[in-house]
This record gives sequence, C-alpha cells and structure tokens, in this order.
Amino acid sequence: MEEKVCTMQDLGPGDMIERTFSGKSIIICRSDQGIYAFLNRCPHQGALLSKGKIGGSPAATKNPGEYCFQREGEILRCPWHGREFDITDGGNTLTPDRSKLKEFMIKIEGEDVIVSTERKKSKAAQA
Repeated sequence: MEEKVCTMQDLGPGDMIERTFSGKSIIICRSDQGIYAFLNRCPHQGALLSKGKIGGSPAATKNPGEYCFQREGEILRCPWHGREFDITDGGNTLTPDRSKLKEFMIKIEGEDVIVSTERKKSKAAQA
C-alpha cells in the first residue's frame, strides 16, 4: 500500500510533521540528505516522537570543557528521556545497532511525498 502523506513544500530541512498512514501515527522528517518516515513511537518506552525535536548533537573539541554542535537537522531527540536517533539511518546515536526506529519506505513523485507499507531497506528518498 502506498499513500501521499505531504508535499515537498510542507517540509523544510530539519522539519518534522506527523501524519496518519495505514492506521498508524507516523512522522515524516527531512534533512539535507533526504526525507524519512518513522513510526511515531520511541522504541524505549513509546513516547510520541512528534513531540520531540530535530536538531544536532554536541561533540568534544580539542579544548577541555568546550564542545561544538554538529549534524544539525539530523538528530531526533525523544521528548521523554532525551534518547537521540539519527534520522538518516533510524539508529540510536549511542547504540546504532540497537533500538532502531521503525522506518517506512519513501518515494518522491513530482512534489508529492509517498509512504509505503513496505519496510525501509535502503537510504532515504533524495530531497
């Protein structure tokens, strides 16, 4: 099953919107690399990820006590416990091989963003 969930104009880089698809709440996220669709539930304890934020991640610098911000628009933070997920691959930033988000296939047809019930197997649709 496939369904149009939004248009490209609905979603700028770093944006996230909630939609219903196949009877389930999903989120559509966009980074500079592409568009992604996930089940709107954190795998940890079921928080609605749509209530979270997309941002970046702090990283250490060469100076003790100083950090920089990287990967802006690619990290989804759960609103309950602050777990972070890389939207470009759905993985938990601390343990990428565990606690992956349930991801759906996306394709772009003209300006339409189409989601499929087929589980995602490859990288995101290019924005």
